Amino acid sequence: MLSVGALLKSKREQKKLSLSDVEKAIKVREKFVLALEEDRWDVFTSKIYIAGILKNYSHFLGLDHKKVLAFFRREYERKEDVRFKKSVSRSYFSPDSKKAVWISFSIAILVFTSYFIFQVFQYVRPPQITLLSPVETTFKLEDAVKIVGKTEKEASITVQGERVYQNRDGIFEYMFPLDKQNNELIIDVVGANGKTAELKKILKKIK
Repeated sequence: MLSVGALLKSKREQKKLSLSDVEKAIKVREKFVLALEEDRWDVFTSKIYIAGILKNYSHFLGLDHKKVLAFFRREYERKEDVRFKKSVSRSYFSPDSKKAVWISFSIAILVFTSYFIFQVFQYVRPPQITLLSPVETTFKLEDAVKIVGKTEKEASITVQGERVYQNRDGIFEYMFPLDKQNNELIIDVVGANGKTAELKKILKKIK
């Protein structure tokens, strides 16, 4: 009566497939495929590993994996003691599989690290202030000009020492009087993290 390993080997040879062909198809190193075909179960770390490879190998060869696994379990139970190696789990995967796992792991670490650094940067950096309007700095025959700016929506804003409030988009407005030739605009912002920023600009009024 054929063993599980002999059955797999017979089917593989019938399909004229090499051990290398199997390795590429099921992503299991050739030496472990050979160990299965020779019923050397002690090469693997556990019965679960063997069952997983058998299922994939059976699918690849066009065999009914349920029957193959049932056949394996009957054979396995006849063995009184199968001593598994402790360190085979690392070499269970083919080189391509190992490379894919390491690449995925490295990308995950990189993404996590980048996100962490970004969050730290967001926490420690001062709030940003953008003056949207006016674009020009010189005005003629105007007594006041509308200041439109943008900052973080959680920040606290004061213009010329007067508290102003931004909308949900962080946009704020302020009517700035032009009562002399050189008028200094001062915008102070305190971010949610307690960091401060200041924007100063001279707006000139000419006659």
